[in-house]
Amino acid sequence: MQKITKEVYLKWYEDMLFWRKFEDKLAAVYIQQKVRGFLHLYNGQEAVLAGALHAMDLSKDKMITAYRNHVQPIGMGVDPRRVMAELYGKATGTSQGLGGSMHIFSKEHGFYGGHGIVGGQIPLGAGMAFGDKYHETGAVTLCYMGDGAVRQGSLHETFNMAMNWKLPVVFICENNGYAMGTSVERTANHTDIWKLGLGYEMPCGPVDGMNPVKVAEAMHEAMERARKGEGPTFLEMKTYRYRGHSMSDAQHYRTKEEVEEYKKIDPITQVKDIILEKKYATEADLKKIDKRVKDLVSECEKFAEESPWPEKNVMYDTVYEQEDYPFLQHKL
Repeated sequence: MQKITKEVYLKWYEDMLFWRKFEDKLAAVYIQQKVRGFLHLYNGQEAVLAGALHAMDLSKDKMITAYRNHVQPIGMGVDPRRVMAELYGKATGTSQGLGGSMHIFSKEHGFYGGHGIVGGQIPLGAGMAFGDKYHETGAVTLCYMGDGAVRQGSLHETFNMAMNWKLPVVFICENNGYAMGTSVERTANHTDIWKLGLGYEMPCGPVDGMNPVKVAEAMHEAMERARKGEGPTFLEMKTYRYRGHSMSDAQHYRTKEEVEEYKKIDPITQVKDIILEKKYATEADLKKIDKRVKDLVSECEKFAEESPWPEKNVMYDTVYEQEDYPFLQHKL
């Protein structure tokens, strides 16, 4: 793994701060009904992405996740203006405005969604890894899921096949504690989700998902194992989301005091403290970063606001139609 240098810490700080502020802006425009439908925000979980990106080879590695998926493609190189435009439903969005919040996608940058079906991305992630093994690309797929998705049968079917075929995939459970609104303690008789890997003799373990250094170390080890042909790993990133499951979540299942306790170990604050402690930058330097972040968020909002709506025919152009379907007869 590349050494975690001063430059890495400064990049982590700027990236994570931008992801946080980008989604804070999304929350604000959602209330104004400029973004419609569901909106699932990543606030608090940024270290999971920052650490993973440090371990990845972005020239070939891939990522697939669920519907909390706005900042991952940005981290992998997608223009954040296009991501915001997609959430606005505009033609300049990553899917021409047809995907929306839960379906950000970029084949060019190795980001394969954005999936609205709980656990639906898990077998797809293994399938992508199968393709890489078959074609001997040397790439590794990172397949993310929430703690609620691990109750899906498809996860167990996928784990079994991934181990049987020694696929180059890392399965990551972002355990933010509550799934849609039910704690892990109420949905299983065990709280250590990572132990699900033991039943398949899959290398597995817990990771501090609030610390990008810990995430990077665990991800590097798992990805190196995959590249050597030794198969998958299952990591449980213990993290926390500060906002509700979605913007419509009243959050009656937890206290405000609990949220504030977790904010004491905020990943952005942790990185900022190290930067100042090691004198990698001054407060004045960080304020310049803060301004860059604020300006870029404003630029994204302006781009989305001013972008055109997609033409209606685009909706029909993206629907598959088989004109010679054998069981349909067109009658006058």
